[in-house]
Amino acid sequence: MHQMNKLAAALLAAGLLNTAFAAERIAVDVALTQATIIDVAAGTRATGQSVLLKGDTIIAVVKDAELKNYAPKKVIKLRGKYLMPGLWDTHVHFGGGEALIEENKQLLPLYLAHGITTVRDCAGDLSDTVLSWRRQIAEGKLAGPTIFASGPKLEGIKPMWKGTLEVGTPEDVSKALDKLLAQGVDFVKITESTMTPEIYLEALRQAKARGMRTSGHLPGQMPLARAFEAGLGTVEHQTYLLRATTPREGELAGQVAAGKLTGREVMRLSLEGYDEATARKAFRHMAAQGTAVVPTLWGSRITAYLDQESHHADDYLKYIGKGIRATYEWRVQRAAQDGPEAIALRHAIFEKSAGLLPLLAQEGVSIIAGTDAGFLNSFNYPGQALHDEIGLFVRYGLTPQQALQSAVVNGPRFLGKLERYGSVAAGKTADLLVLDADPLADIGATRKIRMVVSRGEVHDRARLDKMLEGVKRWVASRG
Repeated sequence: MHQMNKLAAALLAAGLLNTAFAAERIAVDVALTQATIIDVAAGTRATGQSVLLKGDTIIAVVKDAELKNYAPKKVIKLRGKYLMPGLWDTHVHFGGGEALIEENKQLLPLYLAHGITTVRDCAGDLSDTVLSWRRQIAEGKLAGPTIFASGPKLEGIKPMWKGTLEVGTPEDVSKALDKLLAQGVDFVKITESTMTPEIYLEALRQAKARGMRTSGHLPGQMPLARAFEAGLGTVEHQTYLLRATTPREGELAGQVAAGKLTGREVMRLSLEGYDEATARKAFRHMAAQGTAVVPTLWGSRITAYLDQESHHADDYLKYIGKGIRATYEWRVQRAAQDGPEAIALRHAIFEKSAGLLPLLAQEGVSIIAGTDAGFLNSFNYPGQALHDEIGLFVRYGLTPQQALQSAVVNGPRFLGKLERYGSVAAGKTADLLVLDADPLADIGATRKIRMVVSRGEVHDRARLDKMLEGVKRWVASRG
């Protein structure tokens, strides 16, 4: 009897100890375990670690043996899978007028379903709508990638683009930037269809003085270095950089300013005068000034090779509304007017521009992945295009690690957001991508998506497929 009492007491004590231990365990929402974790910045792989999520944040990355110290509501075993941060597409467009708002809204799940957890909207004609989506997504009221937005772009007087803030004087610039600051934009987009170089540089100077980041196209009437020195944050579209690869850049800019050369003629002459030493010197200066580049190669390639690849039978068109598809036609029709010489020039501009990637990387320029996907940009498909873009980066000379960095690390760095993005680490936003294959070994592995975590919400493969099917049905129901 005495022995029985001792045994009961021991069991009771053990039970109490277990209860006390359970109470000390840290409550978390999700534990992701058994995956190989990819450190994109370092280019390394780690095993034997678990990633713990609470709300929209990674609260810890611990050794598997330490998992016993946590009480997750859900444990997801990812044996044989690869875990990395979600992808960023840092150059997208929503637009086409208010009639296309719902079609644009259907693009949001396409990004998530392709592992893109963040996009940077580079201006269109739906800025108020996009800023509203930005807020709704951040508040968890709308499903979609996190949005960083420019609001309406700055342009000159009577520009070709809709949805712009027209500026022709320093006072106009000041008023426009004050408006953008009041809207809480994440950066300023500047384009040059009718803007004078003087006002362009003024916009850069004023934005810099306000602590606002800038992205832009480049006026043809001045050497690119002037924009870098004035504080331009990113060059949008790598083809602009061809102008800096010839010793004749200053002369050509002067002829554009005098109305003697068109943009296409400048491209042709830049190709003819290409000099690698000049290019490297220009890119070193670009890097020293802190200006990055968003190449948008995939969109450029599509347009360059429309003579060989029509895309009208692309399977992905089932996800694109008829209104947005209709906006593709202007580029298609414009390209159709080109004769053999113009087509050959298109090809040459693309190939030489793409070939600059290794030089840019070697000279220290930050390369940031962005696609130009959205309305107007023919067959440049939201979601899929980012994988096409980084695939081109590798084809034209970057390593898979460099391509991944362009889509994971360099975008957050430009926006000053690395404390919350760019790696799988405690304190980072729970935006994650689970792959079936190793992206450091093969960049094509980013297409082999098993799971996407967006701000802590887990979307498994079945749920991702349901997203895609939902968009397909929505588009089909509207003809």
